[in-house]
Amino acid sequence: MAARAGSVFRGGDASGKDRFDSWRELIGQTRASEVSSAHADDFTAEMRRLELGPVTLLRTSFPATRFQRSARMIRQADPEVYNLTLLLDGGMALDRGGSDPIVTFGPGDLHMVHSSRPFDLHAFGTGGAEPGQVERQVGRRVEAVGVDFPEALLPLPPDQLRDVLGRGVSGREGIPALLSEFLIGLDRQAALLGPAEAPRLGAVVVDLIAAWLAREVDAAAAVPENSRQRAMAESVRAFIEQNLHDPELSPTVIAAAHHISVSYLHRVFTQQSRGAAQQPQGETVAAWIRGRRLEHAHRDLANPALRGRPIHLVASRWGIPRASDFSRAFQAAYGLSPSEHRRRALSGDDRE
Repeated sequence: MAARAGSVFRGGDASGKDRFDSWRELIGQTRASEVSSAHADDFTAEMRRLELGPVTLLRTSFPATRFQRSARMIRQADPEVYNLTLLLDGGMALDRGGSDPIVTFGPGDLHMVHSSRPFDLHAFGTGGAEPGQVERQVGRRVEAVGVDFPEALLPLPPDQLRDVLGRGVSGREGIPALLSEFLIGLDRQAALLGPAEAPRLGAVVVDLIAAWLAREVDAAAAVPENSRQRAMAESVRAFIEQNLHDPELSPTVIAAAHHISVSYLHRVFTQQSRGAAQQPQGETVAAWIRGRRLEHAHRDLANPALRGRPIHLVASRWGIPRASDFSRAFQAAYGLSPSEHRRRALSGDDRE
């Protein structure tokens, strides 16, 4: 089953061993390592692979598995890539060798490794296990989103990231939270993404990773201004989406939440929206807020499950408490009143 910018793997009617070999081969295309599993003879896994230009997004579900990258493998071939993992469910234990302690990860954690450094990664299902016990985990699964991209895309030298690689970071707050949400959103929309959009979205992923890592190593100046601006614009959009219900949401509130000036917010957002939409005039923050509110209200008014909800409450839910303001803005955006849109949508006579 092919997605527009990627593909989906489920194994079909192949035997368990063949499924494991096929899944291992797909993983190895961007994550070179020795892969083994006690469940190889009866392997059940799924993977969605999304190509975003030179960036690859992987969404996979699999039983307990071990990934090893040895010094010998590195000497034989080093593709010089970063592998970022967002763990959604299950657990992982990473042994980086030497005197470094084993690092464990739980759901919501992010970590990144580099193909030029050895590692021994045990992945196990919900319930947890010590690394030596992984092979005995039965009926438990690992759920994860991975991002693989060439070292050359990241505007930070690998040596500067030595202390960050392999370390677990919570993806629940700050830039890591924005990155996690963006990756999960990309995966959910994978089937709708076209090839033309893919490289731009891949660049945004790397920008967000760069912004996170630069903060971790206190090297923000090393990240190009345009990359910082793209990451900031994504952060602003995510903040707006989370706060659309608040009628007090404004450029001033958004700027304060991001510790930037209102003028810088307007400049960054307008420049980035102009590039994303390929329009000579960028969209203002206020216009984007208004547009997103109207889109959500437009959808809710066409939802049969919400047919009994008064129109003014639909508008209020999305941060527009004054019925007259909502009606005027809706008419300007869609060419008909909210009530007429609802009537047409629910009667099946939607001729907008």
